[in-house]
Amino acid sequence: MTESSVPRVLWRPDEETVASSNIVAFARWVAEHRGVEAFGTDGDFDYDALWRWSVTDVDGFWDAVREYYGVRFDTPAEGVLARDTMPGALWFPGATLNYARHVFEGRDPDRVAIRHATELRPLAEWTWGELRDRTAAIAAGLRGMGVGPGDRVAAYLPNLPETVAAFYAVASLGAVWSSCSPDFGVRSVIDRFAQIEPKVLLAVDGYRYGGKDFDRRPVVEELRAALPTVEHTVLLDHLRPGAEPAGGTLAWSALEASGAGAVLEFTPVAFDHPLWVLYSSGTTGLPKAIVQGHGGILLEQLKNLHLHLDAQEGDRVMWFTTTGWMMWNFLVSVLLTPASIVLYDGSPAAPDLGALWDLADEAGVTVFGTSAGFLASCMKDGVHPRRGRDLSRLKAIGSTGSPLSPEAFSWVYEEFGDDLWLFSTSGGTDVCSCLVGGTPTLPVYEGEIQSRALGMAVAAWDPEGRELTGEVGELVVTRPAPSMPVFFWGDEDGERLRDSYFSMYPGVWRHGDWIEITDRGTAIIYGRSDSTINRGGVRMGTSEIYRAVLALEEVTDALVVDVPRGDGSSRIELFVVLREGAELDEGLVREIARRVRTDCSPRHVPDRVRVVPEVPRTLSGKILEVPVKRILMGQDPDKVASRDSLANPGALDRFSTLAD
Repeated sequence: MTESSVPRVLWRPDEETVASSNIVAFARWVAEHRGVEAFGTDGDFDYDALWRWSVTDVDGFWDAVREYYGVRFDTPAEGVLARDTMPGALWFPGATLNYARHVFEGRDPDRVAIRHATELRPLAEWTWGELRDRTAAIAAGLRGMGVGPGDRVAAYLPNLPETVAAFYAVASLGAVWSSCSPDFGVRSVIDRFAQIEPKVLLAVDGYRYGGKDFDRRPVVEELRAALPTVEHTVLLDHLRPGAEPAGGTLAWSALEASGAGAVLEFTPVAFDHPLWVLYSSGTTGLPKAIVQGHGGILLEQLKNLHLHLDAQEGDRVMWFTTTGWMMWNFLVSVLLTPASIVLYDGSPAAPDLGALWDLADEAGVTVFGTSAGFLASCMKDGVHPRRGRDLSRLKAIGSTGSPLSPEAFSWVYEEFGDDLWLFSTSGGTDVCSCLVGGTPTLPVYEGEIQSRALGMAVAAWDPEGRELTGEVGELVVTRPAPSMPVFFWGDEDGERLRDSYFSMYPGVWRHGDWIEITDRGTAIIYGRSDSTINRGGVRMGTSEIYRAVLALEEVTDALVVDVPRGDGSSRIELFVVLREGAELDEGLVREIARRVRTDCSPRHVPDRVRVVPEVPRTLSGKILEVPVKRILMGQDPDKVASRDSLANPGALDRFSTLAD
């Protein structure tokens, strides 16, 4: 892989931004109360010093987060990090608390908590008072169904305020939440929910996406039949308001009516008591059922959303996501801060790629979160977000899901100017947060992630476990963090968890990404380490090849894999999606080769380039490189990928015909 040179600085925070940031206020507090010095002799804030303390004195840092943000223990803890091992770290033993209590305490009932819209509903608002009342009603209704601590409640729901209220209700009871987006197919949902044996199924009758209505009632019936532990099914009438549910299911309105007028109460649970179950992408085999605890998620999100996102009073935070992606859990956790949130359910490209920018205008969004793929699409399609829109409130754009190219960084600043903070993040479902990401007091370098996150002891390691700076290595985390999985559901002996993260470097978390930590403290993600292309000992992340190929005007999407041959050699196969009217002629093939040779290396020029109608992606937008590689090696497409977890499952079929 190539190593970074010093790129352009696209943004620097002004003095007022730094001085008013949450992270500087926190640094001053720990200086006063914990004796931690994170300011230079000139008085300037030193992020690197704060980060080094946070990953060296792990106990001290996380206890400081707890105290500073007023985490309330119903039963006091007997310590902070009682067992400093991975896996098996033990945080705040003896403590009891409830995540949801910290969402609702001290809220003004008349302030807006949630702004929301879908392709079926215009923009509307829920106040904190309405959110509390409806959460209390749902909680009381669920309690009447016998739901209590440890019971699992599965949600097959869109990104709606009712879903947010249902999650908080489940958490308040000490029950365990797990959600799938309604665009997941039946098999994919069963593969997830059957593992956790839910007691209650919360579902939706349907949704609208890209102007088309999708009736999910038949899917709900299939789920009921396939999940024998489900005792109650509640149906939300989103697609057909007022319609009566089928026999054996309860109307959402009836659930809320059964608990109307209830007072919202919070059941204290252990620090590591399961809050929710998230799932890996599920592209091979059954997805991992990742359990994260009340206390660990609470501390991580308080840290991340205050100190890195810098969510403050008056902020309106939107992140385009579905309920099947961890960014939904991240988004609803923003309500732990003084900010409000903006929800959207629908297509980001309907009627065109201006849809989300229109919502940002209408809702007065201050922090606009999206995927790298969305920003790249806007750039390719010539979208001008500010044209005809008032985005004057917008102060930050966040990107995640895949590496954001330097060209996309530049496009954002060309469109918005240098008074906007663009932050790219990388982490994942495994920690429900970022490992590397934005920091409001640091400069933005073109194509780079600003920093390693506080409390995350991230490093780049070579295969022998030596730390690298300015070189590409495996992304590892060398100290425990509270939001790491408590366990995988059904993984009784912990073997699958150990194999997932700790098999390469015993006792050290290996995340599965290639990363470079620069001497400036910034980070560059080069893609998944299991899909890296190694030619003659020179490793190249697929993101670097995509950057070179997608710079060509004729190419709108691409997928590259290195396919082994029987003689021990391999061939680099590049598949491209072309703009309408473009052709893959000899000239374009030569230009692709030239760009890869120049921008990446001569060793990584594709051996063959072919056109495909579309690139297969997961529902969260990730490219299916490894499954495609396996298909090209002759494996059955239905065995290398869970089709129901894909955004475009039909795209896999084309690759079956291309296998040699």
